Amino acid sequence: MDRMRDALERAKMLVGMEVDEEAALPPPEEQSFYDDINRHCTLNTTQRLYGFAICLAAGLTCTFLSMIVFFHPVKFGVTFTLGNMMALGSTAFLIGPKRQFDMMLDSVRIYATAIYIASIIVSLFCALLLHSKVLTLLAIILEFGALVWYSLSYIPFARSVVSKVMASCFDTEF
Repeated sequence: MDRMRDALERAKMLVGMEVDEEAALPPPEEQSFYDDINRHCTLNTTQRLYGFAICLAAGLTCTFLSMIVFFHPVKFGVTFTLGNMMALGSTAFLIGPKRQFDMMLDSVRIYATAIYIASIIVSLFCALLLHSKVLTLLAIILEFGALVWYSLSYIPFARSVVSKVMASCFDTEF
């Protein structure tokens, strides 16, 4: 019965509902750094939705504004990457940063996450340090592909369907 009560309290805490602080805490030896952060930084449902909407709107705005400077690959790379990072961070408002981090490191999407984060770093490196238009454009193409592949990892069977469709489209047998 205690396990059921603990599970219910944790579920309430994840969605931002008010919980009894003492009942929701695991024993002190089982508390982690993330549990401590979640206990001190809880948001109610309205705050979570506002944070998500603002962060997503800012990310989409940056992404769409990057199209204005498309012919300046360095500026495009920075604004496009900033927009992607804000849009990705917006989901942390809905599900919480710990769960977001755990889902990103799930065995199903660990490679997609690593490639996506690496492509963000490469894009910023090419844009800010190398100032190479060609490399920045190639890095942005890689980043977009990694973003699509990472996003597909959250939809059941989507990556396998896309892989099969792409294989059939590019099949060169006549």
